[in-house]
Amino acid sequence: MTPRAIVIGPPGSGKSTVGPLLAAALGVEFRDTDADIVARTGRSISDIFADDGEPAFRALEEEAVTTALAEHDGVLSLGGGAPLTPGTRARLKEHTVVFLNVGLAAGVQRTGISSARPLLAGVNPRATFKALLDQRLPVYREVATVEIETDRRTPEEVVAAAVAALQPGGVPE
Repeated sequence: MTPRAIVIGPPGSGKSTVGPLLAAALGVEFRDTDADIVARTGRSISDIFADDGEPAFRALEEEAVTTALAEHDGVLSLGGGAPLTPGTRARLKEHTVVFLNVGLAAGVQRTGISSARPLLAGVNPRATFKALLDQRLPVYREVATVEIETDRRTPEEVVAAAVAALQPGGVPE
């Protein structure tokens, strides 16, 4: 089984919104590895980060991604940091990966100060988000098959661009 598309991107890029819409547009099921982790552990992502630390969460995340890649043939959304682990990056190279790119201003506006996003909690969310983008952008681009800018687009416009890009010979709008 191979997912039709894997959606990646930083917090605020629209993975949780665009993923289900993209799945509907393609006529396939949607799956989110963060939801898989919550279902499997019975704990929120922020609780896992707080109680067990980021390395423990990343290990759970890599397991969830490996399982989902083997079981799911629809649209799969990964947590923003999933591509950071070498094992996940290697697995993604075999798949169609849609990178939803969001700029600093739009990302900060969309995420706000949310306790549900443990890596963005802190005194200066804008600086934290910028550091996160600086660290992750090269990784996202390394594994992406398609990159779609989301800043000034509605979710429906992002989906239309993704659908167009996923067609044979397609390029994002």
